[in-house]
Amino acid sequence: MINEIVSSRVAHLDLPLPHGVRAGDFVFVSGQVAALPDGTIVTGDFEAEVRAVLDNVRNVVEAAGGTLADVCKVTVFLGNTTLFERMNRVYQEYFTPPYPARSTVLAPLSNPDLRIEIEAVAYIPAG
Repeated sequence: MINEIVSSRVAHLDLPLPHGVRAGDFVFVSGQVAALPDGTIVTGDFEAEVRAVLDNVRNVVEAAGGTLADVCKVTVFLGNTTLFERMNRVYQEYFTPPYPARSTVLAPLSNPDLRIEIEAVAYIPAG
């Protein structure tokens, strides 16, 4: 059975896109962007953008009853390879060893103002 995960601390975008879903003991966090809960997009300061994205990931995981320590896989979509090191510095503020498995993909994002999107998988035993 698949159940939708909703966080009141993540923007509700007008898209067919849940914040996340639970399937058994796994929580799949949809790709999160730098949207604040009121829908405002964080732009200009890349580190602030990364923090907003990771705050959204954390908020969805917490809504499912977990913490970032429960995240086992992360996929990062970057709009530009020159942002990789800056993303890594902020990423290490949120995740600590043992780090989740991670892939980083260079990809154009749906909005030209966005430079990063992150999706995650967490293992949070149900119940």
